[in-house]
Amino acid sequence: MAISVGSKAPDFTLKSKTAAGLVDVKLSENFDKKNTVLLFFPLAFTSVCTQEMCDVTAGLNAFSGMNADVIGVSVDSPFAQEAWAQKEKIGIRLASDLNKKTAEAYGTLLPDLIGLGSVSARAAFIIDKGGVVQYSEQTPTPKELPNFNVIKETLAKLK
Repeated sequence: MAISVGSKAPDFTLKSKTAAGLVDVKLSENFDKKNTVLLFFPLAFTSVCTQEMCDVTAGLNAFSGMNADVIGVSVDSPFAQEAWAQKEKIGIRLASDLNKKTAEAYGTLLPDLIGLGSVSARAAFIIDKGGVVQYSEQTPTPKELPNFNVIKETLAKLK
């Protein structure tokens, strides 16, 4: 079960592949600066995940206009994430939870997805500048997208 609103968000340091090479993505780097929209998704190169990340990329200005950083997290390697992002023109920062510790800490780790092993459920969290979870949603199935209207409404209420 996903961690609840009001919880202290578990900090993490994950790897992301950029043109500059492997870089660290650390949640606490946003503390005292901006809110964070954390989007867990099961697997790169799948239709629903591609739709979600492309839709978020298309609306990225709305999130940055609300002083929010968007981070997508999956159990894929940073190299697979980079190839997928380039192919699909995904513009949000993707972070690799290859060891599945972050999904586990957020309560989103599914034990088995269609016989492929454990992956993250589709989930969305808003973490405020103080590191506290202000929104928590795990979709009923990986085929369903988070409620981005409520996510934006929640962000609009944060300073």
